[in-house]
Amino acid sequence: MIKVVIIEDEIPARKKLKRFIEELNTPVEIVSEIDTVRSAIDFFKNNQVDVVFSDIELLDGNAFEIYSQVSIKCPIIFTTAYDQFWMNAFESNGIAYLLKPFSKERFQKAWDKYLLLGNSSLDATNSITILTKLIEHKLTEKVYKKRFSVNSHHGMYFLEIEKILFFKANEGVVFAFDDKGKKHLLTTSTLKEIEEQVNSLEFFRISRSELVQKKHIEKMERYNKNTLVIKLKGFETYLKTSQSNTAAFREWMEK
Repeated sequence: MIKVVIIEDEIPARKKLKRFIEELNTPVEIVSEIDTVRSAIDFFKNNQVDVVFSDIELLDGNAFEIYSQVSIKCPIIFTTAYDQFWMNAFESNGIAYLLKPFSKERFQKAWDKYLLLGNSSLDATNSITILTKLIEHKLTEKVYKKRFSVNSHHGMYFLEIEKILFFKANEGVVFAFDDKGKKHLLTTSTLKEIEEQVNSLEFFRISRSELVQKKHIEKMERYNKNTLVIKLKGFETYLKTSQSNTAAFREWMEK
């Protein structure tokens, strides 16, 4: 029987992990579910298990505080929404890094790596070699924003990204225009921040103030030697590329 600990402070995420674990073909016992750094440290002072599933941002701090204070001799599978922590994970006996929201397939691959590690009789001292291979194979995934928060007089609501034609920055605020031509005030304040949250294959910054989504581009026409005008589906006003971005935009459209 493989003994497992889940370190996760989000109830839906913990339920998802438990469901995936229960569906495994391998006999597994979840010996503890932990949601704080303090509780985890107390647990590992007196207990050892076969594998740990660990979130990184917990209710009372960062999970790496746990692994710096107690000796964890088993492999760790990290689960988190924050990809900036991946190198720290690889330095803490991590054998896989699941970026939320992860699929059953990604979970299974991480579990298979754990089984391979155990079947090969490798201990934690060999983890650096294993993790180097994981890095080389680019097993971390980039998770892109699926919806954006929108401010309104009645509170806050969410706008799904597939409905967004383009983003427009104007005097320190950012608006999203949807496929009905409606304008939404976002809680995000800069286009640069949005650029880092969306897929660059799907969105392109055509000017300092506008970021467009490729699938909603209906047609484009030449405006002058170094500028194009863009017609978006369901939107009457044409957008213009800046002279400095036109060539890169043409290339991006063909990808």
